[in-house]
Amino acid sequence: MEARKIIPAVSVCVVRENTVLLVKRARPPSQGLYAFPGGKVEAGETLEQAARRELLEETGLQARNYRPLREIHIDGSGNGHPVDYRLTVFGANYAGGEAVASDDAETAAFYTLAEMTAMQLADAVFDIADGLLATSKGGAN
Repeated sequence: MEARKIIPAVSVCVVRENTVLLVKRARPPSQGLYAFPGGKVEAGETLEQAARRELLEETGLQARNYRPLREIHIDGSGNGHPVDYRLTVFGANYAGGEAVASDDAETAAFYTLAEMTAMQLADAVFDIADGLLATSKGGAN
């Protein structure tokens, strides 16, 4: 069996007070699920540069204090997607702008953890948001 191609990708969990930014994915993988803004890393980009670009393209927002939080393997075969992704999730702090969905985001808004419990979330989104919000309560916002 031939190994599946693995594409590097990024997403960014932006914290604003006691909320995190989520977009509703408009395309596979994760179409229809709420997730952090993100996408594929383009040639010549660092992971952080890709995270900054994807955040701006999908939401129009700026963030600061980018830091890698977790690396996740996304198996695209379950959705009939021809490749897998190595997703690096960044945390960042809101720095300005109004969230406006564009590119492949259907919606973009900030949500509390309580609101997120009733939403269809992509894998690991709630756990990452919960951990990041817990650490930001210590004044790192």
